[in-house]
Amino acid sequence: MAQDTAVTASAAGTVDIGGDITVNRMGFGAMRITGKGIWGEPPDREQAKAVLRRAVELEVNFIDTADSYGPEVSERLIAEALHPYPDDLVIGTKGGLLRAGPDDWSPDGRPEHLREACEGSLRRLRLDQIALYQFHRPDPAVPLEESIGALAALKDEGKIRHIGLCNANEHELRRAQQLTPIVSLQNRYNAVDRRSEPLVDLCELENITFLPWAPILDLDRSPLVGQIAQRHGATPGQVALAWLLARTPVMLPIPGTGSVAHLEENVAAAGLRLEPAEVTAIWEGRKT
Repeated sequence: MAQDTAVTASAAGTVDIGGDITVNRMGFGAMRITGKGIWGEPPDREQAKAVLRRAVELEVNFIDTADSYGPEVSERLIAEALHPYPDDLVIGTKGGLLRAGPDDWSPDGRPEHLREACEGSLRRLRLDQIALYQFHRPDPAVPLEESIGALAALKDEGKIRHIGLCNANEHELRRAQQLTPIVSLQNRYNAVDRRSEPLVDLCELENITFLPWAPILDLDRSPLVGQIAQRHGATPGQVALAWLLARTPVMLPIPGTGSVAHLEENVAAAGLRLEPAEVTAIWEGRKT
């Protein structure tokens, strides 16, 4: 199971984003095709591009990136590896963070910055319109309404098709929804870190696509996931991804990697079906 390259992302089924975009429910997060600390170029650019091409071969048709990954490196590599893009490939990107060095992130939600960031992403990705543009993090120094208003204006101009939020709470989501439809929410969420649990439920209720970041982290804190993995002849990461897929039909996992082998392992999780009792056990954190 761990390296079953016959399984493709289509085995996970599909999810609709914004009511008019349908993608396979196993995506790819393009953060880790950059350098250490998500800073600068990757150690091997050709390997990074090989990962992207292999993802498309495995029927991954949603790629998540951001202007801050590198910065700018991830978006450039995506275009170099995949442009002209397959007709069904959807690229979502993000803006609203500044980088000063490795592992250094600071918010910038000023309207002028978001416009500059979006237009830069369009150029680097070689797109006329970004299918899903996500506000990377609310900026405490800028009223959320100003930041979202800038994205809504870019949408009106045709530069953005749909708008999403990242790292947001329900109050921020509701404020944003007063200005424009919000079709996706991307928060940290996995089998162990469940602080966004209420937001997952809300997204299911309102048909908002939920993109969990860090979907296979923290697993060293869950012996149960490891036990279930042994039972299925799978890896703990595959079980964690299968659990996310079973959690709600609006879930769109976006595991990232800079390795082709790890990519294939992650995508193979699309074909792993957990028993209902196993899904519940991970949910409740108890033995099966």
